Amino acid sequence: MMNAQELEAAKTLIQLALDEDVATGDITTDNLIPAETRRKAYMVAKADGVIAGLPIAEMVFRHFDESLVWEPQVEEGARVTNGTVLVRFEASYRALLTAERTALNFFQRLSGIATMSAKYADAVKDTKTVILDTRKTLPGFRMLDKYAVKTGGASNHRIGLYDMVMIKDNHIEVAGGITPAVEQIKSKIPADIKIEVETTTLEQVQEAVDAKADIIMLDNMDNETMTKAVQLIDGRAKVEASGNMTIERLKGVAATGVDYISIGALTHSVQAMDISQRLEE
Repeated sequence: MMNAQELEAAKTLIQLALDEDVATGDITTDNLIPAETRRKAYMVAKADGVIAGLPIAEMVFRHFDESLVWEPQVEEGARVTNGTVLVRFEASYRALLTAERTALNFFQRLSGIATMSAKYADAVKDTKTVILDTRKTLPGFRMLDKYAVKTGGASNHRIGLYDMVMIKDNHIEVAGGITPAVEQIKSKIPADIKIEVETTTLEQVQEAVDAKADIIMLDNMDNETMTKAVQLIDGRAKVEASGNMTIERLKGVAATGVDYISIGALTHSVQAMDISQRLEE
């Protein structure tokens, strides 16, 4: 289920996409297809994957035909195989043709993200570790990309720069260390905003613990060092592992005891899922 913020983002992006693609009209379809003609169509998966974006595809088609009949054959978040019919629908023939590419662009990208997220989440499903996304999203698509991550079974990190503190190496350098950076931030923000500190050494981990950071990121550490860091933190903060987190590494990293593993690849270089629209005979 999409929340209000995600729905609003979808409406905005759909309008931008249609302004870009349709603009003043579909000159091919509008001059070949009679306005009163209706047809039935369906969308089918051409690869195995996890489905995300059915509500958005519906919104695209409904933009052109309020009388759209939309009958999903699977639920949002369903795991499907090649050949699975995802949705059957009926609308004006013009709407089916004009909206097709935009609807598929959204549907394929979000299903690709959900599919990738499911693969990473599955790799640590028998551990306490949670897979998180990052801010490495397609500009403008932040809310939808992160919606797809959740749909695939992983979790969202901070949405943007505004909802959680992330003290990174450049911040630490300017502030003169982790301790003064955390102290300065705490003096200026509400107490309920979480503070995360990026660390690269065990010495920095200790300083972040002493400064009472809420979350400590272990950046580009090997598994042995991460294990020591988790032992050092000893439950006094949540622990996030980050950097070069391939799917092959996940079980070993989870075994170190970290609470989270953040994965930029969930959204920054995802492959769109292959989905086709076909007309009913």
